[in-house]
Amino acid sequence: MKRKYGVMITTWILWFISVLVPLFCVVLQRVPQRFLIIQFLVILLLGILLCVQWIWLRRAERVQNTAVRGEIEGAGMAALQSMTVPMILAERDGKILWNNEIFQNRFVSGRSVLGRSVQDVIHLNLAALDQNRDLLMEHNGLSYRVHAVSSVQNQQEIIAVQFLEITDILRLQHEQTNSRPCVMLLVIDSYDDLLQYARESEKAQVSAEVERVLENFMQGTEGIIRKVENDLFYAVMESRYLHEIMNNRFHVLDEARQIRVNDRMHITFSIGVGDGGSTLAESEKFARQSLDMALGRGGDQAAVKTENGFCFFGGASKGIEKKSKTKIRSIALAMQELIENSDQVFLMGHRFGDLDSVGSACGLAGAVRLMQKPAYVVVNQQSCLATQLIDRMQQCPDGPKFMEPVDALAQVTDNSLLIVVDTHNKDILESVDLYHAARYVIVIDHHRKNVNFIENAVIFHHEPYASSASEMVTEIIQYFRLDTEVSSAYADALLAGIMLDTKNFVMRTGVRTFEAAAYLRKIGADTVQVKSLFSNTISMYSMRAQIVAHAELYRNNAISAVKLQDKNARVLAAQAADELLSIQGVEASFVLYLEETGVGISARSMGNVNVQVIMEQLGGGGHQTMAATQLKGCTIQEAKEQLLLILEAQENET
Repeated sequence: MKRKYGVMITTWILWFISVLVPLFCVVLQRVPQRFLIIQFLVILLLGILLCVQWIWLRRAERVQNTAVRGEIEGAGMAALQSMTVPMILAERDGKILWNNEIFQNRFVSGRSVLGRSVQDVIHLNLAALDQNRDLLMEHNGLSYRVHAVSSVQNQQEIIAVQFLEITDILRLQHEQTNSRPCVMLLVIDSYDDLLQYARESEKAQVSAEVERVLENFMQGTEGIIRKVENDLFYAVMESRYLHEIMNNRFHVLDEARQIRVNDRMHITFSIGVGDGGSTLAESEKFARQSLDMALGRGGDQAAVKTENGFCFFGGASKGIEKKSKTKIRSIALAMQELIENSDQVFLMGHRFGDLDSVGSACGLAGAVRLMQKPAYVVVNQQSCLATQLIDRMQQCPDGPKFMEPVDALAQVTDNSLLIVVDTHNKDILESVDLYHAARYVIVIDHHRKNVNFIENAVIFHHEPYASSASEMVTEIIQYFRLDTEVSSAYADALLAGIMLDTKNFVMRTGVRTFEAAAYLRKIGADTVQVKSLFSNTISMYSMRAQIVAHAELYRNNAISAVKLQDKNARVLAAQAADELLSIQGVEASFVLYLEETGVGISARSMGNVNVQVIMEQLGGGGHQTMAATQLKGCTIQEAKEQLLLILEAQENET
């Protein structure tokens, strides 16, 4: 090829000289015309020869390139044929044009597949393949990562697909996931209170039985468990064994309840598990958060925190009332200091505030006013369910100041204090904007802890064993350093909240509940005035009876779904749910009612059924014996079907 280029260069030089000679002669003007004509013919012939050589040379190059390309393609196809990675070439419609030998051996056992569809051969849809993202598939017990690249040849799109076997990689990933260490913290609920009056021999017996149960629990897990304190155990195991424990729904909770103290009280565990942390320290952090969540939901349950959120198991027992009030005294003193250092105090409950929410806010506002600080009860009176209490408090000369959320948001400052009562869930606050605007927040709540709780509270006073937020506020104001007691109107508001959540001292009533009620009675609470706050009109009583009359029994549950169009539907549903519990054999009641945006459900139980867990699965929450939820964008019948599915699933689990 170099020689051919040399001949062409020589011809070009001769042609160039032939052009220069006549030009030089013309300049001298001494050349005959015949010579010029001959010179011109020479230039023309050399030009033609030069063009012919150029065309011939380009054609030779194309022939050579074609030969080389053919040799390369042949070598490439031979290399692809001998590769250890299965490959195919196919058209866009899935027709196989070519495949290498290993593909034929692994996928079709040596049979020819040329001309057949990929979908028919290996059940792979080429249209689903994305060049920017690989797919995973399994064939004959092996896992493959499928990668595709498309190109256009002769106006025809060709797709090259390779199958990279990753069976061992996936197996190692699965093994690595299952072998990650998870941390488990186990706490005996109210250990000091349970064994406060027990003899030393009984304490030793209980301790031995607890350790025996935990040893049986850890048996077969290849993990370790250590006793850190009398009521605290620390365990580490691999994730594979945790998954087995979760599938058995933490059977250790049931076994622990068989251990009794003084033949009366039984032992319960609260378990926090951290799984999926990138390090052991992070898993231990998850375990502590899970334990706080389990204790905040009343104990006797296990909470598992992973990178995807919380899972809960158990929670069938009632919370054990704690007898010590040391914590309450310290909280009261800290609260008073924060109140005195603030310029104003806003008190707010949950949306659709009831007697407990509004009553506890009013009672605390009365104590704040005695500290000579402005106090405002933030409530949306259009949607409030305690309008009778608000009207009565507004008639009192020293009653609290009620404020709409919009007005409170405009008045809040950097030195304002927000006290949230009767809820710790950020999603159901009376005003989420006011919560975000407040710099200092205090939370006082008795509901079992929800995942979406207020995290930035300066003081988070959470007692799931308490009957009501009003009971907790009553205990707190007793430890405030005040010159006088709050007036009787505020005592009535607090007593009304206690009576609402305890169903007139029937449900969730402990020793401290009666102590709080006795204190309120002592400072002037009038039971007759409080009872009048629960009175209804004849039309409301008739509609409540209608809801009860339409109830259906599903196993041990009473379910009533009535398309009731009334502004008091929420109150009527709660009252009807309470009344349905008086039916013989009913352990839980559910009342479904229409709302502006969907369907609301009010749930109640006698304690054997945890309605909080049921409502959480529908996006709500509450307490073990009293919970609710709102389902947006669905009908009464659809909400009822969802509820029945959950009840059936719980029945199957037990």
